[in-house]
Amino acid sequence: MATKEEVLQSIRELAENNSIAKEDIMAIFESKAVVRGKDSSKKINISDILYYVGGAIVFFGIVIFVGQNWNSLNTITRIVSTLGSAVVAFLLAVIFSVDKKTVNLGLAFHFIAALLLPTGLFITFHEAGYNVNGDGMQALISCILFAVYMFSFAVFRKSIFSLFSIIFGTWLYFSFTSYMVGGNPLLGHNFTSYRFLLAGLTYISLGYYFSDGERKSLSGFLYGFGILGFLGSTLALGGWKPNPNMFWEIIYPGLIFLTLLSSVYIKSKSFLTFGTIFLMAYISKITAEYFSNSIGWPLSLVLIGLFLIASGYLFIHLSSKYMKKNS
Repeated sequence: MATKEEVLQSIRELAENNSIAKEDIMAIFESKAVVRGKDSSKKINISDILYYVGGAIVFFGIVIFVGQNWNSLNTITRIVSTLGSAVVAFLLAVIFSVDKKTVNLGLAFHFIAALLLPTGLFITFHEAGYNVNGDGMQALISCILFAVYMFSFAVFRKSIFSLFSIIFGTWLYFSFTSYMVGGNPLLGHNFTSYRFLLAGLTYISLGYYFSDGERKSLSGFLYGFGILGFLGSTLALGGWKPNPNMFWEIIYPGLIFLTLLSSVYIKSKSFLTFGTIFLMAYISKITAEYFSNSIGWPLSLVLIGLFLIASGYLFIHLSSKYMKKNS
């Protein structure tokens, strides 16, 4: 068997004679990396499923234990069983995350901690005599959780902390805005729709920001929930006959078109999927509002059906042509 030096010398001679190019050598390393990536991803996926299912079972086990024995447990035991377990799980997750061999095990304990921390804080404040169902207390609890995970991200720079920071930050955003308005009936459902609109745009912006960095894996999650919140809220803002909001009803087709166009640019199946779904929903809504009582309603249904067939074909075509990299 040839030694490493002999192989390198042979490659050098081939390169001097223009018999081999740099691209040929790089192709070998890239194909090797792909094979390794596929093998490792399969193992990681299977282990992740087991880790997360196990973490969920641990969480429900602790919650059920506290619930079944609530009257027999004192205040300290209730808090230690939930908030104390969450702190222990968090510390174990940090310890396991240091070693590459146990990093996935650390993710499982992060999952347990993220589920138990809100539960532990709710029980702690409840035992202290506070009304944990109020918007103000939920805003406080979510603020604590958001601060914990943002600080953890600043220290450890792990994507898992980014994910939970976004989740708890979203909770903080909705609970704090609800607390600020105090259930004012004058705002109505439009206030909720505008909140979802802003949250959706924020998710989309974060997804695009993360799309080329170390936290690229979060982009799909952010794009999916972002475009769902954006298109869902703007459709709701259009209202319903006899009190429609003509501004949102008129610009909504443009928003759909922009979504479908963006799906090609950022290669997002979420944009393409939800753009197609909400386009169908919008057409169905408009025809039901303005044509349901006219003789043109059956014809409208036929046209809608044909349009949906064409949309399905377009979806498959765009998905297969432009979304291969993200599949």
